[in-house]
Amino acid sequence: MTTETARPSPLQRVSRILLSDYFVLYLSLAYVAALAPFYPVLLTPANISNVLSNMWPLLIVATGQTFVLAIAGIDLSQGAVIAVTSVICAMLIAVTGNEAVLGNAPIWGAVIDSDGGLLSGVTGGLAIAILAMVVAAALIGMLNGVAVAVFGMPAFMVTLVTMLVVSAFAIYLSMSENISGLPEAFIDLGKGDLVSVYFGAQEESKIPRKVIYSFVTYPMVIAIAVAVFAHYLLNRTVFGRYVFAIGSNIRNAQISGVPVRRIVVAIFVISAVCAAIASILYSARLEAGRPTLGAGTFLLDVIGATVIGGTSLFGGKAKIIWTFFGVLFFVLLSNTLNLMNLSAFQVDMVKGAVILAAALLDVLRTRITRETAR
Repeated sequence: MTTETARPSPLQRVSRILLSDYFVLYLSLAYVAALAPFYPVLLTPANISNVLSNMWPLLIVATGQTFVLAIAGIDLSQGAVIAVTSVICAMLIAVTGNEAVLGNAPIWGAVIDSDGGLLSGVTGGLAIAILAMVVAAALIGMLNGVAVAVFGMPAFMVTLVTMLVVSAFAIYLSMSENISGLPEAFIDLGKGDLVSVYFGAQEESKIPRKVIYSFVTYPMVIAIAVAVFAHYLLNRTVFGRYVFAIGSNIRNAQISGVPVRRIVVAIFVISAVCAAIASILYSARLEAGRPTLGAGTFLLDVIGATVIGGTSLFGGKAKIIWTFFGVLFFVLLSNTLNLMNLSAFQVDMVKGAVILAAALLDVLRTRITRETAR
């Protein structure tokens, strides 16, 4: 006797694709394949290197946001954390200071002067400055977490206020001026590479730096290390199970003995620390501490990339691999929109439409999952 295996219907096949962990990766590949014939520069080594360099700091910030969205929260203060930690680090390690630029800033003469920052030339000064960034970020994240978990305030409102206050404080510290003159050891964290690729004639005796493309960089190593650790934390530990329990149903989590308050506070600390790590890469790449880092539509990129990847806005469903693919797609989208020479407002309109589509896709996935579970 033979039994015939029922073939999946077209609707079932579509459902499998939509629920696949690799759906956004497939979408990214299809997007590139569709545009490459019209924009050949898209697949050039220079553009690929540019796409990769833009991915890594965004991936770190989006990784932190993934934890917050997993508990059905949101962190609007990440951009502000990036800005204030950028200024904190720069004012401590700058090799020189410009009185004409920073003379009116409250940090001039107290933390930085014409001889540089407080930790300039100090043994281990760079490590201490980076630690100061992380500690400052952790304190901001802890305040957010306590306000949400202990006082029961909405995460949206809490992090919105934090964003406004911390952003203003970052601008106040340097009076809206950039702090340049950072040491080479710090700059290498954002621009240094371990493996470079050169495409061209090998017999050339002197190869211009501009045709040598970075492949394995310090930002790549740092970002992948953060993502791997976050994946382990979210999917292989009790902490991760608690995160999903809170995101699925916070009442049931409390009844089951989950330490909800501690977990929520820890999640907001993780989000802020991820922003501080990304601030290191952004500041080093720009070779300056900037009080306006993370401003504008930066938060749109972070949340958009995370949601596009598949992390649910309703909580209880998140994977770091989804965030990775979401960041890849969002960076590719931004890159191609720039290649199309669209204006800034047109780019924002397209990004907004894509994020709305991602939110609708999240609703569709949730419905499919519920129907499948019945």
